[in-house]
Amino acid sequence: MAVESREKRKAKVLDVLNKARAMELTAISQYMNQHYNLDSMDYGEMAANMKLIAIDEMRHAEMFAERIKELGGEPVTSGDGKVTKGQDVRGIFPFDADLEDNTIDAYNQFLQVCRDCGDNISTTLFQTIIDEEQIHFNHFDNVAGHIKTLGDAYLSRIAGTPASTGGTTKGFALPGAGA
Repeated sequence: MAVESREKRKAKVLDVLNKARAMELTAISQYMNQHYNLDSMDYGEMAANMKLIAIDEMRHAEMFAERIKELGGEPVTSGDGKVTKGQDVRGIFPFDADLEDNTIDAYNQFLQVCRDCGDNISTTLFQTIIDEEQIHFNHFDNVAGHIKTLGDAYLSRIAGTPASTGGTTKGFALPGAGA
């Protein structure tokens, strides 16, 4: 049995890391679009949670990029799909639960590629992110279930709630944060 070269194994790992990064970039755009729409529909609590999940996805994209750079690769800068726009509040959460479920499935396969290629660091990275994607799935699935079961009573409880996610987010241009 021939052993695959280290470079071929590294190339396989870089491929799945970049596929995952592209998925994260699409998720960021999807969830931020939904955040804006939920806020516009006056479902502030839902909008705030959607923004926080998008921020999680941003962190995931960055984690993948950092690992890609550590391995000498170049992180992709574009998502792998299109953003679905104009969704009704009743359709957003089952849609997102499906996205997260598909992501978990893909990441488990990507994790196995990393394991088979002997890259325990990337394997651990995927496991960490899968755990967080499971939290997202559970949230989306629970909200979808509440909307399906409780309908307008649930939605009316959320309508008019604040969309704030807390203090000011520090960015590059703010004093004490970047250059």
